Amino acid sequence: MSERKPTATAVFPYPGIPTSSDGSGAVSWVETHISHGACAYPITSSTTMGASYQMEVSNGKKNLWGDTLSFVQAESEHSAASTCEGFALAGGRVTNFTSGQGLVLMKEVLYTISGKRLPIVFHIGARALTSQSLNVHCGHDDVMSVADTGWAITFARNAQEIGDLALICRRAAETSETPFMNVQDGFLTTHTVENLRLPETEMMKEYVGDPNERIRCLFDPRNPIMSGVVQNQDAYMKGKIAQRAFYDRVPAAIQEAMDKFHEMTGRRYSMIDGYMMEDAEYAIVGMGGMMETAAATVDFIRAKYGLKVGILHVTCFAPFPATQLVEALRHVKAFTVVERMDNPLAQSNPLVQGIKAAFADALTGIQFGSNGEFKYPAITSIPRIYACCAGLGSRDVRAGHFIALYDNMRSAQPRQFSVVGVKHALALPESEDPDIRPEGAFSMRGHSVGGFGSVTTNKLIASFVGELFNLNVQAYPKYGSEKKGLPTTYYLTVAHEHIRTHSELDHVEFIPLNDVNAFNLGNPLDGIAHGGSVFIQSPSLEAADVWKAIPAYGRKLIRTKKLRVYYLDTVKIAREIATDPDLVQRMQGVVLVGIFIKVTPFAGRSGMGEDQVLGAVEKYIRKYFGKRGEHVVEENLRCVKQGLKDVREIPAETIAAPDSGKDEIPSEALVFAR
Repeated sequence: MSERKPTATAVFPYPGIPTSSDGSGAVSWVETHISHGACAYPITSSTTMGASYQMEVSNGKKNLWGDTLSFVQAESEHSAASTCEGFALAGGRVTNFTSGQGLVLMKEVLYTISGKRLPIVFHIGARALTSQSLNVHCGHDDVMSVADTGWAITFARNAQEIGDLALICRRAAETSETPFMNVQDGFLTTHTVENLRLPETEMMKEYVGDPNERIRCLFDPRNPIMSGVVQNQDAYMKGKIAQRAFYDRVPAAIQEAMDKFHEMTGRRYSMIDGYMMEDAEYAIVGMGGMMETAAATVDFIRAKYGLKVGILHVTCFAPFPATQLVEALRHVKAFTVVERMDNPLAQSNPLVQGIKAAFADALTGIQFGSNGEFKYPAITSIPRIYACCAGLGSRDVRAGHFIALYDNMRSAQPRQFSVVGVKHALALPESEDPDIRPEGAFSMRGHSVGGFGSVTTNKLIASFVGELFNLNVQAYPKYGSEKKGLPTTYYLTVAHEHIRTHSELDHVEFIPLNDVNAFNLGNPLDGIAHGGSVFIQSPSLEAADVWKAIPAYGRKLIRTKKLRVYYLDTVKIAREIATDPDLVQRMQGVVLVGIFIKVTPFAGRSGMGEDQVLGAVEKYIRKYFGKRGEHVVEENLRCVKQGLKDVREIPAETIAAPDSGKDEIPSEALVFAR
């Protein structure tokens, strides 16, 4: 459950290239090096994976064996899956990127891909399906809706894992001639920038091998065959049951791929991954990014209360790790299975249903596998098994929710099925919501408006801070289909350790208010640390005017917590510098980079000069804006320099002076971009 780095005491030939990226970038790095091509149709939140691949194709990139990459954008996800099928039948190593309804639309084709034993790897940005409403955010119901199609399915918790599993899935798929889905949480992983180690090109080339040698071409004109023929009563069942000969090889293929990956990189993967399970009396079981938050919560509970609690992440959902789950969980008194979906008409939701069945088999002495080749440990009783729904549609999943689940298991009358994160009759009460960030962490929560460039700015800051100061970073924006032109929030955490908290930040040290109308929408300073800093976008040049424009409750909080308050007119800077009117709005967000350098402690602590820091910033400005031309790069860099140079601080004596109550500027006077 910690950051997957090579073991310090061992020497591995390919420890990885340290950098920062989101989950989409990690997948794109792998696939643009090892595949022949991609066939995809854009759908949120997988679009950025396909866009990155398509850009490399436009640049004429070749894979590691000299084959020019190709990209086909079909007219629908169903057509994209069919194109992948044809690509693989012709002996090509192909991939796809999809999500939500797009994955469901493919379902008919997914059966035929597995039935023809085509070792394709699809990358899924898991997303809630449209039900009572449309949602483009994280849920696992899209993946579970196609879990019966004969594909192996793996789940990653962060950007490091999704990139590594992209390789592991590919090797296992081609060894077992079985297609794989490599799943990450939509937006929560696909769009969250973190530290990771990208696999070296030499490692990838050695690990997955030349696709021209590993994949069978079933459309070879020199050896013509028929594929997908009609089979009637005399033949269909023969062909279907014969598939088990392939599926029986999949568990061993996955384990071999994981073992070989560890041998080469030092990063260990297993079909399940336990944390603090050796002596655990209570456990939480789940899949995806929220299980890293659960791991950090376990550390808090053990340190503060001394309770023996643990968690178990299911990395491989299919093939189902039945015997491993029973072995890992049989000693606990109770465990709760948390899932990002809900199917009330089923016996249980998919993961808890599979675990219950595994324990029932183990208790009755039945073995697992086509030939009973996987032996359950001998058990005489089954732990209490509870179920919970959390994080549907990217609903925030916090430390307090996991504490509530542990409290529920230990209560006199536990709720057998529960929900967390919403107000409902089934919801568990929350006793506390602690700060579980790494010790010494520094966090920023920004309040802005969709379309003001803050999301890209946040990623840019995370990228250069992580690389330049050798720190761990995590940058996440609160995306939404309705955010354009409306208030939005973005988050950044910087720490010396791997950051495991995949949740919105209530404990922060710096709050930039690009949209100061946030003062009228609630308390934007909630959760700020004593002695923290605030930046306010303001057209005013006088500190006293900026101070008076802050509502009374805000001024009181600033005084009480002894906050430092900075201000600048970023809109004016962007208007003066941007030569393209369409980029003015976005460039005002980039000014914050310079303000961040000035206000936060990282540059000062490092002892680096301003030129060295700005050099790192320029590198990532080119990464994010280089495709727009050199003049855009230069203008963005000028915005950063101007923010660093011109940002001002409200003097302590102005803050300390008693309020007159007269002639105060209304807070609406500070509304952005007037």
